[in-house]
Amino acid sequence: MQENKNFFSGEEDMELHLWNYIDGIAEAKERTAIEKLIAENAQWHIKYSELLEVHQILNSTELEQPSLRFTKNVMEEISKLHIAPAAKDYINKKIIWGIAAFFITIILGMLVYLVGQISWSTGSADVIKIDFGKLNYSKVYSSTFVNIFMMLNIVLALMLLDKYLSNKRKKLTGA
Repeated sequence: MQENKNFFSGEEDMELHLWNYIDGIAEAKERTAIEKLIAENAQWHIKYSELLEVHQILNSTELEQPSLRFTKNVMEEISKLHIAPAAKDYINKKIIWGIAAFFITIILGMLVYLVGQISWSTGSADVIKIDFGKLNYSKVYSSTFVNIFMMLNIVLALMLLDKYLSNKRKKLTGA
């Protein structure tokens, strides 16, 4: 009996071992020790009786099944609630167009500057030859800030184009 008390100490430990015994997952050595404790120790016997009663109640109760209209009922309740408006209703379109105009102006300004760097004087009047080797790109593209700014402009322009084309596609498909 003394070795069984050392084997199982504490009430939480006792409940854990009793649940393992009731569920049938205790090892053979543990099962024999628990059976001996239940037979000899009143506290173990009382706790075993309580847990066995709880186990039988849990096995005898049936879980409720949701009604067949459960999903439909939930969706009907959700439809009664006020749903937040779509983003296009509360975003000011003038601000978006202003930001787009700013970036387009910056890009056009860079292009005008680059065209201004071209030497238009050539030896032949028939063919316009542009010598891209003589363009001074170092003034424009030497700064890391300018490079990051240009990449950001390109990404934003592509996002704007994507948004425009997806809205156009939605209008055409009627979705």
